[in-house]
Amino acid sequence: MYQALYRKWRPRTFDDVVGQAHITDTLKRQVETGRLSHAYLFTGTRGTGKTTCAKILSRAVNCEHPVNGNPCNQCPSCLGIANGSILDVLELDAASNNGVDQVRALRDEAVYTPAAVRKRVYIVDEVHMLSTAAFNALLKILEEPPAHLMFILATTELHKVPATIKSRCQQFSFKRILPGDIAARLAYVARQEGLELRGEGAELLARLADGGLRDALSLLDQCAIPDGPIGVQEVLDALGLAGNLETAHLMEQIGAGDTAAALETLARLYGAGKEVGSLLGELSALTRDLLVRKTAPKGGAALLTGGYDENTMRRLSNLFQTPRLAQMLGVLQSTIADLSRSGNRRTDAELCLIRLCDPVLDESMAGINARLSRVEELLAGGIPTACAVPPVPQKKVPDSRSSQKDTPPWEEERPPLPEEPGERIAYQAESEPAPAPVSRVEKKPADTPVMAALSGDLWPGLVAGLRGKFPAVYPFLSNPSAVQGLLEDSVLTLWVDTDFTKNMVGTSAVLEALEKLAAAQTGRAVRCTVKVGAPPKTAPAAQQPAEHDNLDDLLAMGQQFDNIIIEE
Repeated sequence: MYQALYRKWRPRTFDDVVGQAHITDTLKRQVETGRLSHAYLFTGTRGTGKTTCAKILSRAVNCEHPVNGNPCNQCPSCLGIANGSILDVLELDAASNNGVDQVRALRDEAVYTPAAVRKRVYIVDEVHMLSTAAFNALLKILEEPPAHLMFILATTELHKVPATIKSRCQQFSFKRILPGDIAARLAYVARQEGLELRGEGAELLARLADGGLRDALSLLDQCAIPDGPIGVQEVLDALGLAGNLETAHLMEQIGAGDTAAALETLARLYGAGKEVGSLLGELSALTRDLLVRKTAPKGGAALLTGGYDENTMRRLSNLFQTPRLAQMLGVLQSTIADLSRSGNRRTDAELCLIRLCDPVLDESMAGINARLSRVEELLAGGIPTACAVPPVPQKKVPDSRSSQKDTPPWEEERPPLPEEPGERIAYQAESEPAPAPVSRVEKKPADTPVMAALSGDLWPGLVAGLRGKFPAVYPFLSNPSAVQGLLEDSVLTLWVDTDFTKNMVGTSAVLEALEKLAAAQTGRAVRCTVKVGAPPKTAPAAQQPAEHDNLDDLLAMGQQFDNIIIEE
């Protein structure tokens, strides 16, 4: 009958235990010198070797021919303990034997000397499941045990073990096994089993095991393909995972606020058989890595789970702020925790993605904090928004129009706000435009960069056409100090100030939308590109308007700031 890999390849000596040398070396020295304790307490996460070391220790203390502290596994005592024929070594599950009556029966039996071996050993797994009365019944024999008796207690939840029990035991803490050690062990087991396990496949399995070698062997058993290699794609297909490329692509869509694209990606992966819980788990792991990278850019490299190259992590990290990542991680963790009780897991995953793409839908304190942090960043960078009107210095209103024709509308100063009683600011709908008051235009230096190629209201029209479609990108497009457009020979070039702005506005979805709007307004096909730097100071003569009226610029500026007018 086939035996699972984690059972078949369970270590039989201390030297075979992976990643716990700080424990196995101590136990070997105690066996060699005979300085053995009467009670041991093994703690640690699942699959790290607690029960395995307990079984090895039970054979080592009773072995007739120990080898450097290890059991020989060949003498009658080792063979009898391994196959369960020697009843003096007993393994108990405290989860099913947690009553005081069972512990009292064990205590009464323990006083008898062993029949076939030197020491009577009781291995109590998941000892934290014992009841309070059972722990109290165990105290006396732990404090004053017979010379032939040894207790080995194992638990994954040390905080549930009473201090009176812990003080009577030698405590050994098993740590999570490093991914490199797990990958090396998986490669060895695969060779012995005749499996072709590739290096990248072993590394992926080691990361998914989360420090537990038993979990890694179980995953390898699930992905085993006797007649083919086991690589990254085979592991992803067997376990129903999306993969790093798909997860990074989905994170980019979330950063761009493209809800429709994120839902389409989820639908495609769901149709391909991917499990939504695993997909959200991968997204949560990536968000956690990005948050660690943001908060600890220098010393946090060792804390990352790995799987993503440096360029991908840098590109994704530039899309989010620290409060935004913390809010996203909270939403993902909450959704994953509720999936087990969900009636429709796909719907919950879709709602989670919608909330991640649009932070406005998250009414929690973390969501509000993320939005406020974004507003503070925009205001600190000088990006104008509809809800923030910059202060305007008092200027005299001339009787005639200004003669300056080279100043862009966004550099003109707005008229003073009313201060007399009875005056108010009224917000007029876009469907009922009203002429804005004429203000004085200050003369700009001769070398001031001018966005001349997009004459009239073409560029404001293009930007206005994207309002509401890309919430995360619109503040950059509407900020002339961050993005300026230059149309020349059917090529619309977006001149941006930094690489970060280029990553934000240079997505395929934004460029395609701009191309469609520009083609509709110019009547010809337009191609969009993004460049970092300042635009040309002057535009080609063919593209400069013959006559330029500053009143048109003022009207465009008024529309840009939600048509704010002054009424008496």
